[in-house]
Amino acid sequence: MRETILVTGGAGFIGSNFILQRMEQDSCAVVNLDKLTYAGNLRNLETAANSSRYEFVHGDIGDVRLVRQLLRKHRPGAIVHFAAESHVDRSIRGPADFIATNINGTSALLEQARSYWSDLNESEQAQFRFLHVSTDEVYGSLGPDDPPFTERTPYAPNSPYAASKAASDHLVRAYHHTYGLPTLTTNCSNNYGRFQFPEKLIPLMILNAKAGKPLPVYGDGKNVRDWLYVEDHCVAIATVLRKGRPGETYNIGGWNQKPNLEIVELISNLVDEMVPGRGGSRRELITFVKDRPGHDRRYAMDTRKIERELGWRPKETFESGIRKTVRWYLEHEDWVRAVTSGSYRQWIETHYSV
Repeated sequence: MRETILVTGGAGFIGSNFILQRMEQDSCAVVNLDKLTYAGNLRNLETAANSSRYEFVHGDIGDVRLVRQLLRKHRPGAIVHFAAESHVDRSIRGPADFIATNINGTSALLEQARSYWSDLNESEQAQFRFLHVSTDEVYGSLGPDDPPFTERTPYAPNSPYAASKAASDHLVRAYHHTYGLPTLTTNCSNNYGRFQFPEKLIPLMILNAKAGKPLPVYGDGKNVRDWLYVEDHCVAIATVLRKGRPGETYNIGGWNQKPNLEIVELISNLVDEMVPGRGGSRRELITFVKDRPGHDRRYAMDTRKIERELGWRPKETFESGIRKTVRWYLEHEDWVRAVTSGSYRQWIETHYSV
């Protein structure tokens, strides 16, 4: 039955990578429902735009009538739910949008999915999947010597963003246990790669380093994250969609724990290598700024469950993935110019003031 996938938030960073990868590697059709907020960019999907297997729909997951129409019209065999407000700093300054999209929007989408699924025949019901893409931030923060997060780690979100994603995870779980909706949840570590909006650490550092601007690092730069190359993540999502057990959660990570300062230093070195001639190391641009409120100290993911049960492992090392990522941003100046609008520059100037 899975000839068609309804993807929410497919114009965003991870969603667009997922759509392009699936259309290249599978024969499925994709319906992309995206509200096109600041982080959504249809330029990401230019290579798919004219395909008969792809349709873009501009709309909100909270628009009950629209979602109902799309489900009845396209009869997807799966929903892959990326749509979310996802930047911690923005959630601190304005949590209401995160509650509206991540909690209320997910709730509305689940209810429409349940109604649609209930009307399918028995065979179609057995094949249908609702895959919810979430984050490691729902688990809270780890100490330096704590073991990595597992799927059994209690939730302890520390930011409005993390709390809103935790709430959406709980709703997805409840719809499986209460109604039998065949849901799957993935909790991923920090992604990086092409198409990431430049407010996030890695693209921000690449672009600032190239331009000779300060490289703002929160606090002492020793906050640790587990880094996952976005294309590895998309393969993992497809694997869970195909082979995952309904009702289960799967942690997805890259086995790449790195402190932020090390990431920024590595990016500086790569930009020096690829764009030489500045007359000094770009490490000199590193500037420590006031730490953000509630900044989790360390995340780390134990991904042995998905490796053991579904046979997925990341292919990219951090060193190979970050080199590909730096080169992509340096070679796609037109994409960068299109997304770094006046409103984006104002956000950066306001938020990362020294």
